[in-house]
Amino acid sequence: MSGAQRRDQILLAARRVFADGGYQASTDEVARAAGVSQPYVVRLFGSKRELFAETYRQATAEVLATLEAVPAGPEAGHRMGDAYVALVSDRDLLRLVMHGFIAGTDPEVGRLARHALGEAFRLFQERTGSDADAARLFVAQGMLINVLMAVDAPGHPGEDTGMDGLVECTLQHALALRSGQDVPA
Repeated sequence: MSGAQRRDQILLAARRVFADGGYQASTDEVARAAGVSQPYVVRLFGSKRELFAETYRQATAEVLATLEAVPAGPEAGHRMGDAYVALVSDRDLLRLVMHGFIAGTDPEVGRLARHALGEAFRLFQERTGSDADAARLFVAQGMLINVLMAVDAPGHPGEDTGMDGLVECTLQHALALRSGQDVPA
């Protein structure tokens, strides 16, 4: 396996490990998941902080590239919603993104998290021609969906009445957006 392939293997393992354990996960856990030694991981990335930041950089770049791929036009809002909903099926991706918001006190991770949110907002406005309020609602709806999926809220019906109501109205809202229906914010 080439050095580049080994690096990609470690980053993929780091994505899973950090999605499960957040920033608290260790480089030893990443090394075990990747089938390499912990010193090798540190030699390639320098530190856990740098490994987490690179893993997070890849995850947010994937989200932004997906949104960026949507062409501008009258259907852009629905297409961006569909593109985001497709992304959240990758539970490791969404949980890693959430952990990055938590670890945002780290200057580099915080910068990446702020950039991802700001770019999603800007891209929505640019692609749809919408105003700031519509773009804010798009980002807010995406974050709510992300949080609900990260805590596996749809997988626990009947556990909490309030959560059941939140999941129902959020998912109904997302499904209506996907079908092209106008719904109130």
